[in-house]
Parts: sequence; C-alpha cells; structure tokens
Amino acid sequence: MSRIKYILSILMACSLNTFAQQATPQWRPDYHFTAPTNWLNDPNGLIYLNGEYHLFYQYNPVENKWGHMSWGHAKSKDLVNWEHLPVAIPEKITKDTTTMIFSGSAVLDKQNVSGLGNGKAPILAFYTADLPKQRNESQYMAYSNDGGLTFTNYAKNPIIDLNKKDFRDPNVWWHETSKQWIMTVAMVDEHQVRFYGSNNLKDWSMLSDFGKQGNQGSGWECPFIIPLAVDGDKKNTKWVLMISLFGPKGPTMQYFVGDFDGKTFKNDNDAQLTLLVDDGDSFYAAIPWNNAPNDKRILLGWLQPGGRETFPWKGQMSIPRDLALKTTPAGIRLFQQPSSVIAGNLKKLAQNRLISKQNLAINGELKLGEITNTNWIEAEFDLRDAKNAGFKLAQLKDGQGKVIKEIEVGYQADKNELYVNCSRSEKGIKNDKNIIQNAKMNPVGGKVKIQILIDKSSLEVFGNGGEKVISTMIFPDEKARGITVFAKEGSCTLSRLKIWDLSKK
Repeated sequence: MSRIKYILSILMACSLNTFAQQATPQWRPDYHFTAPTNWLNDPNGLIYLNGEYHLFYQYNPVENKWGHMSWGHAKSKDLVNWEHLPVAIPEKITKDTTTMIFSGSAVLDKQNVSGLGNGKAPILAFYTADLPKQRNESQYMAYSNDGGLTFTNYAKNPIIDLNKKDFRDPNVWWHETSKQWIMTVAMVDEHQVRFYGSNNLKDWSMLSDFGKQGNQGSGWECPFIIPLAVDGDKKNTKWVLMISLFGPKGPTMQYFVGDFDGKTFKNDNDAQLTLLVDDGDSFYAAIPWNNAPNDKRILLGWLQPGGRETFPWKGQMSIPRDLALKTTPAGIRLFQQPSSVIAGNLKKLAQNRLISKQNLAINGELKLGEITNTNWIEAEFDLRDAKNAGFKLAQLKDGQGKVIKEIEVGYQADKNELYVNCSRSEKGIKNDKNIIQNAKMNPVGGKVKIQILIDKSSLEVFGNGGEKVISTMIFPDEKARGITVFAKEGSCTLSRLKIWDLSKK
C-alpha cells in the first residue's frame, strides 16, 4: 500500500490545479492498464487461472483521488486487452470502524487445505486491513468460490495482528522444498521483512526477519521473494527479495539476491549494497503473477502519477516484465524485459503497423517523421566514435516548424550512461532533480540496445536487454509527435530499428 503522506502531497498540489476536472484523453495510455474511472495504485493479488491473467489492484470506487481503498479487478488473456470486472473486495464502513482494503496477494488453494472451498479449489486473497481510527494494520484473508468475482471475509480474521500501525502488504506463495505456504509482510518502520509459514493458510507461525540492509532511507513496503535460475541454469537457482520504499528520486524499488531455505533469507552481497530494480522516478509496489504458465516470473508495478492531473482516471500500471538473473562483471544481477506474452504478439497488436529500418548512418540528426506516442521502439546502435546517440521523441513544433519541446532518450558513451532527458518538455511538471535520469551501463562489443515504450503519458526505457530500466511519467502536448534519431560529437550506425504502432484506432 503506497505511502499516504506522499500521495496526499500530490493531491494537495493537484487541488490547486484548475485543470483537474477536464477530460485528458491525450494522456490515457492505450497498451498499459488503467481503471475506467477513478484512482488506482498498487497491483494486488496477481494470479493466472484458466488461461487468464487476473489483476486485482488498489482502487477508489468513489472518486478520482486516493481513499476508500478497495480491490478493483480485471482480467486479460494477452496482458494488453482487459475486461473490467466489479470491485472484488470493497472497503467496509460501520458506525465505529472503517476498514480499508490495502495491498496483498492471492493464491489458488489447489488441495483446499483451508477447508474454504465448496467442492473446488478456492482463491484465497490475503490483504492488510487498515483501520485508520484505531491506527492499526493487521493481515486478513478472504476467499472466493466463483473465480475471484466475489470474496467472503474469513470469519476468524485477523489471521495475524501485532497491534502495529504500519505492518502491511502480505505476499503468499507455496514453497515446495519445505512443503509449506510462506508469507512475507513488511515491518515498515523497522526496515524489515517478516517471514511466516503455514500448512493450512489460516494459522501462521513466525519464521524469521530480514532487514536493516540496503537502502533504509524510508519505510519498507510491498515485499516479495521468488526463485530465479542464474543464466537460465535451473540447477543454479538464487532467490530475489524485492522491497518498495522512497529514495532520492521518490518511488524506488530495491532487490537482494541470496538463498532461502524455507525459514531464513541470506543476502549474498554486502549489507550496504543497494541494487535498484528501476532507475526512474515512477516504478513502485511491483509484485509477480502467481501460477503463471511455465513457471514464468512476470512482474507488474504501479507507475506513480506525475505532476499533471488526469481525468476521469488517475494512475496506471507498468508494462508487465519478465524477470531473469544473469552473471555480470559486478556479480549476479536482475534483468527485466517487456513480457514475451506481449512482445511475441506485437505484429497482431500493431495490426502490421510497423516501421523497420537497418544500417542507417547517423551524423547529426535524421528526422523519422511522426509517431502516435503509443509506440514500442527497438533499436541497436553501433556507437563508432559518437559520444552520444539516441532519439528525440514527442517533438512539438511552433508555427515556423522549429522544435520547441521534446524528450531525449539515449546513450552517453563518454559516461557509459543510459539516460532520459526531459529538460525541454517537463520543467515545472517534474521535480528538478528528476528532469534528467540516468543509469550506468556499458556497451557490448561497441553496441547498445535500447527499447523505448512510450504510451501517451508513460515512458519505459530498457537498456541492453533489460540490464537497466528507466521508467517515468511524461505529459506531451497532443500534437507533439515528431521523432528524430541523432548522433553527437561523432557518427554512429543505427544497425536495427523497429517502431510498432500500438494505438487503438
């Protein structure tokens, strides 16, 4: 569950904006998930069932701002086209108590060990019940026997209650080796993750705590842990523990790589080392799908809203990402790629609207025309002697044809940095410290690969096959559609370029 103080500061700023109630279709994404109306934040209860990806999410069914937190619900077969469903778990208000339904997870109780199924495996949802009047957060369970359309709260809730104000975001999964269900929960102010174990999903015993390592600059939230094969070798599996928190840029996620034995997680790296999931200023509260096909680990995060108000919706999800661990000179590191569920379906999604070019010599700037700003771009640069190469996107021209606004995405070869530069488009909208965002990344054989996913108001940039990722929110003018490829202080070759148009026309 995302941080209230941060959200309220956004809302206060937006309340002063006279633009607040004007429809903003120019910024509603086409291939990223948004609710039909109103506020959303963290993804919750991600689970794959019967050929469909279910997405539950933090949702305000009443208005277009944070509050009345409930679990919204949608499902999809391709992770792009979503069927919106009724609210699955609504906020509960009584005379004395308000119970908001904060973040959590969902599992399929295949063996009905909970005894809550009615002849078939029930879906069990685990969430944090936030009681603001009592200043208490505890862990609740609810169950569904109709495929997740409706849930009934477990009669003996709470299943875990420490009488704490900040204790949230249960993530539950099956650990085959120890033959038990595992839950991770955030001990927010202690900067710790607490592990619990259960045989029946109802009675939970504490196993261990992990924490006080990595970035401890703010409260820890939304923890989860998954196994990943190193370099694709299933005989060499490591565990990845992820945490959400607020860092120097704002929304931040860090990860730890190590071992988990069914009770304790041990970090392989120095306790002071901070490894970032995303080097941007927007990606937050991500969790993976449970039960995904072929045991694939697909991560989905919330892209926190930027400095503009949108209406009649606010908030969107990231592109789903496939996760992998790879050996690098710095050690074992996380790699992320836009999910193959979508990438393998681009031809159909784009309806054959594809621009494809090869071996373009770039010295200075080369205009590529206009795009829809709902595009999936893949490029490979042979840097040669260029100190800087990349793209200028969302270019807006004045009446004389001069570019007056643009967003630059590229690679700074003399600094070994992937970067996003919004200095000519987002000043006064973004925090000044986030106008330029970068991530250290080395070329491979003198080449760099850049994937750019631009979708109206979101920008996700993947470098060298997902070694680095920068995600951020942007708010280009509706007519800002120019795209240019460039090389500075030398020349380069654009070895390969593909631009898919994913707009829903």
